[in-house]
Amino acid sequence: MWSSTIVVLSILALAQCRRPIFEISESTRTVVVEALTHNKHSKALPGCFPALGFKMPVKVPSSLDNWWCDPSEEYAFVGFSYEVTECQSLTKLRRHFLDIRERFDGRYVRLYGFCDRIGFYDDVVDAAWRAGIGVQALIWFGFDGGNEWIGRRDTLFAALHANPKAKFVTRVLQFGSEPLFDQVLTPYQLIDQVNLAKANLSSLHIPVTVSDMAYSFRDVRIFSLITHLIIYG
Repeated sequence: MWSSTIVVLSILALAQCRRPIFEISESTRTVVVEALTHNKHSKALPGCFPALGFKMPVKVPSSLDNWWCDPSEEYAFVGFSYEVTECQSLTKLRRHFLDIRERFDGRYVRLYGFCDRIGFYDDVVDAAWRAGIGVQALIWFGFDGGNEWIGRRDTLFAALHANPKAKFVTRVLQFGSEPLFDQVLTPYQLIDQVNLAKANLSSLHIPVTVSDMAYSFRDVRIFSLITHLIIYG
């Protein structure tokens, strides 16, 4: 089970079972847990992205001012965890994302897995923009302790900077899945990577967080260091 232990924006709390996922999440909740999870939709006003009823602009906005919905108003069902190891085509991404939005009233997809096809994240951005849904981007570490994640990180950073629509649909960048639990990085190496990512993406105003097992944060000191870094910088 994957639990969102350090979610900056409290977007998704989805089931993770180390297998391809394209299914309704078991639970969705914000950091502030109130008696609201029985509601089908959040109260986010349709004037912000990606609230239900929000109309995507014809042209890319000039700034992110008043673009994103307030995270405190996002709760209840918000979307799906979406497995991308298939390296879906642009046509399939568009179809799936639109289905998430129109049939399930989803507002977000949390990417899971990896696709090293050139231009893949640009296709994700295109499909998300067309469907009007936000994306939790992911730097995939895998489970074998390899260094492939470094190239994936650099490719994703380049796409986020080069694609003018990317910052308008990318809600957060995650380091995952489970870099600590799978011993790909030490806690201090992960802290360094989060710092580097925050600096790299600061001009795009894309937050950075960590997707890992709760067990990985059993050391209270490490947990405090990482959560303080992510929340306060």
